[in-house]
Amino acid sequence: MARSKSAKTATSAKTSPTDAQGAKQLSRSLGWLALLGAILAVAGIVGLVYTGVATLTSMLLFGWLLLIGGAVGLLHAVQSRGTNFFWLGVVVAALNLAAGVVIIRRPEVAAEALTMFAALLFLTGGVFRLVGSLVVRGPQFGWTLVQGAFGLLLGILVLANWPSSSQYVIGCFFSLALLFDGLGLLATGLGGRRIVSMVADDRPPHGPNDPSGPDEPSGPNNPYKPKNA
Repeated sequence: MARSKSAKTATSAKTSPTDAQGAKQLSRSLGWLALLGAILAVAGIVGLVYTGVATLTSMLLFGWLLLIGGAVGLLHAVQSRGTNFFWLGVVVAALNLAAGVVIIRRPEVAAEALTMFAALLFLTGGVFRLVGSLVVRGPQFGWTLVQGAFGLLLGILVLANWPSSSQYVIGCFFSLALLFDGLGLLATGLGGRRIVSMVADDRPPHGPNDPSGPDEPSGPNNPYKPKNA
Protein backbone atom coordinates (compact mmCIF):
# COMPACT_ATOMS: atom_id res chain seq x y z
CA MET A 1 0.00 0.00 0.00
CA ALA A 2 2.89 2.36 0.83
CA ARG A 3 4.47 1.53 -2.56
CA SER A 4 1.25 2.40 -4.41
CA LYS A 5 1.01 5.64 -2.43
CA SER A 6 4.56 6.64 -3.34
CA ALA A 7 3.90 5.74 -7.00
CA LYS A 8 0.76 7.89 -7.01
CA THR A 9 2.73 10.79 -5.50
CA ALA A 10 5.51 10.39 -8.10
CA THR A 11 3.00 10.31 -10.94
CA SER A 12 1.32 13.46 -9.66
CA ALA A 13 4.71 15.13 -9.31
CA LYS A 14 5.46 14.29 -12.94
CA THR A 15 2.20 15.76 -14.25
CA SER A 16 2.36 18.94 -12.16
CA PRO A 17 5.12 20.68 -14.22
CA THR A 18 3.19 19.81 -17.39
CA ASP A 19 0.07 21.47 -16.00
CA ALA A 20 2.06 24.55 -15.00
CA GLN A 21 3.63 24.76 -18.43
CA GLY A 22 0.22 24.39 -20.11
CA ALA A 23 -1.22 27.16 -17.94
CA LYS A 24 1.73 29.38 -18.82
CA GLN A 25 1.29 28.73 -22.54
CA LEU A 26 -2.44 29.40 -22.28
CA SER A 27 -1.81 32.66 -20.47
CA ARG A 28 0.72 33.68 -23.13
CA SER A 29 -1.73 32.87 -25.93
CA LEU A 30 -4.43 34.91 -24.20
CA GLY A 31 -1.94 37.76 -23.90
CA TRP A 32 -1.36 37.70 -27.66
CA LEU A 33 -5.14 37.64 -28.16
CA ALA A 34 -5.49 40.72 -25.94
CA LEU A 35 -2.72 42.45 -27.89
CA LEU A 36 -4.49 41.72 -31.16
CA GLY A 37 -7.71 43.10 -29.71
CA ALA A 38 -5.95 46.29 -28.60
CA ILE A 39 -4.47 46.76 -32.10
CA LEU A 40 -7.89 46.28 -33.72
CA ALA A 41 -9.53 48.68 -31.26
CA VAL A 42 -6.90 51.35 -31.95
CA ALA A 43 -7.33 50.83 -35.70
CA GLY A 44 -11.08 51.22 -35.28
CA ILE A 45 -10.68 54.49 -33.38
CA VAL A 46 -8.27 55.83 -36.00
CA GLY A 47 -10.71 54.76 -38.73
CA LEU A 48 -13.55 56.65 -37.03
CA VAL A 49 -11.39 59.77 -37.00
CA TYR A 50 -10.32 59.38 -40.66
CA THR A 51 -13.43 57.85 -42.21
CA GLY A 52 -12.39 58.71 -45.76
CA VAL A 53 -9.14 56.81 -45.45
CA ALA A 54 -11.00 53.94 -43.78
CA THR A 55 -13.46 53.79 -46.68
CA LEU A 56 -10.67 53.69 -49.26
CA THR A 57 -8.76 51.08 -47.25
CA SER A 58 -11.81 48.85 -46.85
CA MET A 59 -12.54 49.03 -50.58
CA LEU A 60 -8.97 48.10 -51.48
CA LEU A 61 -9.00 45.21 -49.01
CA PHE A 62 -12.31 44.02 -50.44
CA GLY A 63 -10.91 44.19 -53.97
CA TRP A 64 -7.81 42.21 -53.09
CA LEU A 65 -9.91 39.62 -51.28
CA LEU A 66 -12.00 39.20 -54.42
CA LEU A 67 -8.86 38.84 -56.52
CA ILE A 68 -7.36 36.22 -54.21
CA GLY A 69 -10.67 34.37 -53.97
CA GLY A 70 -11.06 34.42 -57.75
CA ALA A 71 -7.54 33.11 -58.28
CA VAL A 72 -8.07 30.29 -55.77
CA GLY A 73 -11.46 29.45 -57.30
CA LEU A 74 -9.96 29.37 -60.79
CA LEU A 75 -7.21 27.04 -59.58
CA HIS A 76 -9.77 24.70 -58.04
CA ALA A 77 -11.83 24.81 -61.22
CA VAL A 78 -8.80 23.86 -63.32
CA GLN A 79 -8.01 21.01 -60.96
CA SER A 80 -11.60 19.72 -61.24
CA ARG A 81 -11.68 19.51 -65.02
CA GLY A 82 -14.08 16.93 -66.37
CA THR A 83 -16.65 17.41 -63.61
CA ASN A 84 -20.09 19.00 -63.85
CA PHE A 85 -19.04 22.02 -61.82
CA PHE A 86 -16.04 23.01 -63.95
CA TRP A 87 -17.71 25.77 -65.97
CA LEU A 88 -19.64 27.05 -62.96
CA GLY A 89 -16.39 27.39 -61.02
CA VAL A 90 -14.74 29.15 -63.96
CA VAL A 91 -17.60 31.65 -64.28
CA VAL A 92 -17.67 32.42 -60.54
CA ALA A 93 -13.88 32.83 -60.44
CA ALA A 94 -13.95 35.10 -63.49
CA LEU A 95 -16.64 37.28 -61.91
CA ASN A 96 -14.62 37.55 -58.69
CA LEU A 97 -11.50 38.50 -60.63
CA ALA A 98 -13.34 41.10 -62.70
CA ALA A 99 -15.02 42.62 -59.63
CA GLY A 100 -11.70 42.73 -57.78
CA VAL A 101 -9.99 44.53 -60.66
CA VAL A 102 -12.82 47.08 -60.94
CA ILE A 103 -12.86 47.78 -57.20
CA ILE A 104 -9.08 48.21 -57.02
CA ARG A 105 -8.99 50.51 -60.05
CA ARG A 106 -12.08 52.57 -59.07
CA PRO A 107 -12.52 52.33 -55.28
CA GLU A 108 -14.58 55.55 -55.13
CA VAL A 109 -17.19 54.24 -57.58
CA ALA A 110 -17.27 50.91 -55.74
CA ALA A 111 -17.83 52.75 -52.45
CA GLU A 112 -20.75 54.65 -53.98
CA ALA A 113 -22.32 51.44 -55.26
CA LEU A 114 -21.90 49.65 -51.91
CA THR A 115 -23.28 52.65 -50.05
CA MET A 116 -26.37 52.63 -52.25
CA PHE A 117 -26.76 48.88 -51.68
CA ALA A 118 -26.39 49.33 -47.89
CA ALA A 119 -28.98 52.13 -47.87
CA LEU A 120 -31.46 49.95 -49.76
CA LEU A 121 -30.84 47.14 -47.30
CA PHE A 122 -31.50 49.49 -44.38
CA LEU A 123 -34.70 50.71 -46.01
CA THR A 124 -36.10 47.28 -46.83
CA GLY A 125 -35.04 45.82 -43.49
CA GLY A 126 -36.60 48.73 -41.61
CA VAL A 127 -39.87 48.48 -43.53
CA PHE A 128 -40.12 44.71 -42.97
CA ARG A 129 -39.38 45.08 -39.24
CA LEU A 130 -41.95 47.84 -38.86
CA VAL A 131 -44.65 45.91 -40.69
CA GLY A 132 -43.79 42.67 -38.94
CA SER A 133 -43.86 44.25 -35.49
CA LEU A 134 -47.24 45.89 -36.17
CA VAL A 135 -48.76 42.70 -37.59
CA VAL A 136 -47.38 40.10 -35.18
CA ARG A 137 -47.20 42.18 -31.97
CA GLY A 138 -45.10 39.60 -30.17
CA PRO A 139 -43.27 39.91 -26.85
CA GLN A 140 -40.46 41.88 -28.55
CA PHE A 141 -42.88 44.33 -30.15
CA GLY A 142 -41.28 47.52 -28.84
CA TRP A 143 -37.70 46.46 -29.56
CA THR A 144 -38.56 45.32 -33.09
CA LEU A 145 -40.43 48.56 -33.74
CA VAL A 146 -37.44 50.64 -32.62
CA GLN A 147 -35.08 48.56 -34.79
CA GLY A 148 -37.30 49.01 -37.82
CA ALA A 149 -37.64 52.75 -37.30
CA PHE A 150 -33.89 53.12 -36.81
CA GLY A 151 -33.08 51.13 -39.96
CA LEU A 152 -35.61 53.10 -42.01
CA LEU A 153 -34.27 56.43 -40.73
CA LEU A 154 -30.67 55.40 -41.37
CA GLY A 155 -31.46 54.31 -44.93
CA ILE A 156 -33.23 57.61 -45.64
CA LEU A 157 -30.33 59.64 -44.26
CA VAL A 158 -27.76 57.73 -46.31
CA LEU A 159 -29.81 58.06 -49.50
CA ALA A 160 -30.48 61.78 -48.88
CA ASN A 161 -26.74 62.53 -48.82
CA TRP A 162 -25.72 60.10 -51.56
CA PRO A 163 -23.19 60.05 -53.24
CA SER A 164 -21.30 62.26 -50.77
CA SER A 165 -22.26 59.85 -47.97
CA SER A 166 -20.23 57.13 -49.68
CA GLN A 167 -17.05 58.83 -48.46
CA TYR A 168 -17.72 58.01 -44.82
CA VAL A 169 -20.51 55.40 -44.51
CA ILE A 170 -18.47 52.32 -45.46
CA GLY A 171 -15.45 53.53 -43.51
CA CYS A 172 -17.59 54.23 -40.45
CA PHE A 173 -19.12 50.75 -40.50
CA PHE A 174 -15.73 49.16 -41.11
CA SER A 175 -14.15 51.11 -38.23
CA LEU A 176 -17.01 50.27 -35.87
CA ALA A 177 -16.64 46.58 -36.70
CA LEU A 178 -12.89 46.78 -35.97
CA LEU A 179 -13.52 48.65 -32.71
CA PHE A 180 -16.12 46.25 -31.30
CA ASP A 181 -14.23 43.15 -32.45
CA GLY A 182 -11.06 44.52 -30.89
CA LEU A 183 -12.81 45.30 -27.61
CA GLY A 184 -14.28 41.80 -27.57
CA LEU A 185 -10.90 40.16 -28.14
CA LEU A 186 -9.29 42.43 -25.54
CA ALA A 187 -11.90 41.55 -22.93
CA THR A 188 -11.58 37.84 -23.74
CA GLY A 189 -7.79 37.88 -23.48
CA LEU A 190 -7.61 39.86 -20.24
CA GLY A 191 -10.47 37.93 -18.65
CA GLY A 192 -8.94 34.61 -19.65
CA ARG A 193 -5.56 35.57 -18.19
CA ARG A 194 -7.26 36.58 -14.95
CA ILE A 195 -9.13 33.27 -14.74
CA VAL A 196 -5.95 31.27 -15.41
CA SER A 197 -4.14 33.25 -12.69
CA MET A 198 -6.98 32.70 -10.20
CA VAL A 199 -7.04 28.95 -10.91
CA ALA A 200 -3.25 28.75 -10.46
CA ASP A 201 -3.39 30.70 -7.18
CA ASP A 202 -6.23 28.59 -5.74
CA ARG A 203 -4.22 25.35 -5.62
CA PRO A 204 -4.34 23.56 -2.26
CA PRO A 205 -1.31 24.04 0.02
CA HIS A 206 -0.77 20.26 0.31
CA GLY A 207 -0.45 19.52 -3.39
CA PRO A 208 0.97 16.51 -5.14
CA ASN A 209 4.54 17.83 -4.78
CA ASP A 210 4.28 17.92 -1.00
CA PRO A 211 6.68 15.35 0.52
CA SER A 212 3.97 14.36 2.97
CA GLY A 213 1.80 13.27 0.03
CA PRO A 214 -1.89 13.94 -0.46
CA ASP A 215 -4.18 14.28 2.49
CA GLU A 216 -5.38 10.90 3.66
CA PRO A 217 -9.09 10.42 4.28
CA SER A 218 -10.09 9.82 7.85
CA GLY A 219 -12.60 7.41 9.25
CA PRO A 220 -13.30 3.75 8.67
CA ASN A 221 -13.03 4.14 4.87
CA ASN A 222 -9.36 5.11 5.04
CA PRO A 223 -7.53 2.75 2.61
CA TYR A 224 -4.17 3.45 4.25
CA LYS A 225 -5.32 2.53 7.74
CA PRO A 226 -4.37 -1.01 8.81
CA LYS A 227 -7.30 -3.32 9.20
CA ASN A 228 -6.29 -4.26 12.76
CA ALA A 229 -6.07 -0.64 13.91
